[in-house]
Amino acid sequence: MSTSTPAVVLQQARGKRRRVAGNQVVFWVCSAVVGIAVFLAIFGPALAPQDPDASNLANAFVGPASGHALGFDAQGRDLLSRVLTGARTSMAGPFLVVVVAMAAGTTLAITAAWAGGWVDAAISTVLDIMFSFPAILLAVLAAAVFGPGITAPTLALGAAYTPYIARVLRGAALRERAREYIAACEVQGVSALAICARHLAPNLLPLITAQATLTFGYAMVDFAAISYIGLGVQPPTADWGVMVSSGQAGVLQGYPLESLAAGGSIVLVVVAVNLLGERLAAKDAEGR
Repeated sequence: MSTSTPAVVLQQARGKRRRVAGNQVVFWVCSAVVGIAVFLAIFGPALAPQDPDASNLANAFVGPASGHALGFDAQGRDLLSRVLTGARTSMAGPFLVVVVAMAAGTTLAITAAWAGGWVDAAISTVLDIMFSFPAILLAVLAAAVFGPGITAPTLALGAAYTPYIARVLRGAALRERAREYIAACEVQGVSALAICARHLAPNLLPLITAQATLTFGYAMVDFAAISYIGLGVQPPTADWGVMVSSGQAGVLQGYPLESLAAGGSIVLVVVAVNLLGERLAAKDAEGR
């Protein structure tokens, strides 16, 4: 027993080091993918080698060629240029959804945790009601009522994700509300608004960042689905969700590059963002 114990401890230590090293590799790879996606969202249209909307039916469904790494779509438009340009709307929509959801969810969570009593109960009841509405259904209804585009789905998806954000942050805000430094600030006569803005919200920032990262992945899938069914970004604007939809004709004719390129970009970014969000959430949990 005494001779095997050091070996077991050493094996466990090595296994832990390998897991830590693996997690670090995943973290940096995902960070690189997200960084590239953000870079393309900002500079993608400037990097596009061709006009993404320039159509030439003579090139319809022509495969990769010199100067056209991904070939052409059904309208004879350069696919690489459309993928690079489409990164902007494909990333901007989910980003705006996250901004709306995080702003509303954080405000509701801190308000409920600070006020307590009937205010907390009322906010919790509203959140419970909002949980019953699927995000994609709200986005479809909003787009059907107010017209297709980015604005209506963004607000609808932001409202749909708000209760999930608020529920997670409320528990953390309640724990922060009970800490001694909050009581010390109240004794000193600091206003509730100042305490929440200067102390409570900043201390929740790691959890807010983790939740925002996770929410972005879900929002990207929902936003792509809205564009896919024609209620989000409208053709001929380059967008990954729109490209997956318009590329269906090519799939049936044995030319799936448009749908694969756009769909693969969505999957790659969503997986990277979700893994990154899980790592950030795990780090925040360890810190607490």
